[in-house]
Amino acid sequence: MSTSNKVNKPNYQSSIWFEEPEHNNPFAAKNSYCHGYNVYQDILPKASLSEYWYLLFIGERPSQNQTKLLEKIAVIIANPGMRDESIRAAMNAGVGGSTAAASLIAALGVGAGQYGGAREIFTLVEQWHQLGHNLDAWKHFLTRPNQDYTRIDIWSEYEHAPGFEPNGLTCPNTILQSLNYLADLSPNGATAWLRENRVELEQQLNYPLSITGVIASAIFDLGFCAKKAEMLFLILRLPGAAIHALEQEKLGWKKFPFFGQNTTLTDDPGPMGLPTVEGVEL
Repeated sequence: MSTSNKVNKPNYQSSIWFEEPEHNNPFAAKNSYCHGYNVYQDILPKASLSEYWYLLFIGERPSQNQTKLLEKIAVIIANPGMRDESIRAAMNAGVGGSTAAASLIAALGVGAGQYGGAREIFTLVEQWHQLGHNLDAWKHFLTRPNQDYTRIDIWSEYEHAPGFEPNGLTCPNTILQSLNYLADLSPNGATAWLRENRVELEQQLNYPLSITGVIASAIFDLGFCAKKAEMLFLILRLPGAAIHALEQEKLGWKKFPFFGQNTTLTDDPGPMGLPTVEGVEL
């Protein structure tokens, strides 16, 4: 029985990424290629971030219009604002002194679901691929989003029409502005169709369009599948989560909504005792 001193080389399988190792260090890359493009020789000096992201996700060089559309989607959802549940989750983590990673994970966890979250984007993009511009089919789906759902997974049934805000009365101005701008970038796409049929769909449901409805249609116009759209949505919302978490950490818990400014220690005997807050023992 003989043994071999030959070391097996790792054999990672990827159609996205290829690396050439340095001649004196197999653990360091001499050249890195993304879908055939040399990242540090060609992409770095010549491409924008939006062009690079599109190449990573789709595998092709984007057109100027696709580049601009992706860039504007990123601008719209980079910071959903403090009314958004995922941002408030990051703020809670930040004000509590959590690590940077914990703050972002909090935002990802809360922003991953079916109410204003990434899974809603997944569902909508999936339906765009199936229903296209069929208004009657969309009305049927939106009024019965769980009727034809046969996949077995962790997600519960929808309690509202995906892409619409069940607690809203009218469509907010910021959503209308976003819809109009993105529709102008894709005049023959899903976003333009949504703008044309928004009022009729809102009347059917009796509540207004939400930002997930807008963003899902725009990401579909980029040619993304449902799973890639879900991932992209999660990533693009992290800048707002990050900066709000850092801001609240700096401001401190006493200025944090909604309880810090109303909480005062009236009797603090020290670390060995039990303080009271407004007369209530902790």
